[in-house]
Amino acid sequence: MSAQEEKISDGADAPSGVAARLARPNILALHPYRCARDDYSSGILLDANENALGPTSLPTNSLDPYDNSLTLERYPCPYQVPLKERYGAYRGGIRPDQIFVGVGSDEAIDLLIRIFCVPAKDSIMITPPTYGMYNVCANVNDVDIVKCPLTPAFDLRIEEMLAIANETVKLMFVCSPGNPTAKAIPLADIEKLANSAYQGIIVVDEAYVDFSAQGSAADLVNKYPNVVVLQTLSKAFGLAGIRLGFCIGPPDIIQLMNNVKAPYNVNSLTSEVAMNAMKNIDTLDKNVKELLAERDVVAGQLNEVDFVTKVYPSDSNFLLFRVKSKAQDMYKLMADRGVVTRYRGNELHCDECIRVTIGKKEENERFLVELKKAWVELGDDKV
Repeated sequence: MSAQEEKISDGADAPSGVAARLARPNILALHPYRCARDDYSSGILLDANENALGPTSLPTNSLDPYDNSLTLERYPCPYQVPLKERYGAYRGGIRPDQIFVGVGSDEAIDLLIRIFCVPAKDSIMITPPTYGMYNVCANVNDVDIVKCPLTPAFDLRIEEMLAIANETVKLMFVCSPGNPTAKAIPLADIEKLANSAYQGIIVVDEAYVDFSAQGSAADLVNKYPNVVVLQTLSKAFGLAGIRLGFCIGPPDIIQLMNNVKAPYNVNSLTSEVAMNAMKNIDTLDKNVKELLAERDVVAGQLNEVDFVTKVYPSDSNFLLFRVKSKAQDMYKLMADRGVVTRYRGNELHCDECIRVTIGKKEENERFLVELKKAWVELGDDKV
């Protein structure tokens, strides 16, 4: 990354000129989401929880021979009905009118806040440590953020959540499995929230659900009118590059999301790859099985390392672990040597923690070698 690119991605230079004079104050004060690629874009990339085994599907060959079956000169279907039908069937009988298709899960997060929260009046609830885009989308929309931290074991504090969820809290975001926690929230806890006197919407963000033995909260959508579920093809399906996600919810909520979204938010190429993926579930299942086996191997080896003080249980394709000290320095040294993880020590309950995505066998082996080398150079005796 060039110095100029780093300055731009950091937002280091405050806006000036017309931007500073006319922009909304909350936008000028915004701390943008920091993507993994803002820091490193080459090497063994075990920092963004992508699927290192590759995509579940690819675009159909349309150049040799020439084939314009997608009619790319035409706008795509604005509602992606065939894709909704296939995805809904895969998720256990969800109807197309219960599914919103968007640009990753992030579009759905932003739409839900825009639809249900009045700027400078309403709020959302989050449970730190959690996914950073909830904060960013709320700040962009000038919506307050109410925080109810997870326990040190990364469980919900349900009583506390309900106690502080006043009438302005329109949305509760529950990340399950969590990021950076890797822990799935029991479906029974989601049902406690749904069955409570809380009058808002419970948003269950399930980006990593296909790695979890617990299964999805999508079934709860047919049981509770106040539950929506976010999912994506970016993780287990190995399709982060196409940026496609889903919101599963009651038809009245989905209709509002379709009303507010951009007219043609999902392009024909993305839709085609997604459709191909839904026809290739055997590859998805094989890749998930392989990654989970590798996760167990890496977790076992981390548990045998004397400077690793804790390896958190994982329901996802990554591990969160704690070292005795110097976690940030170790992360930086490993990255400079070509193995990129993610430092999470600035998150609540995550002091001296590193998050590592499970990659291919050889990538995981290299990670373990570089981790041990970094400790030798920067470990406890060097503090």
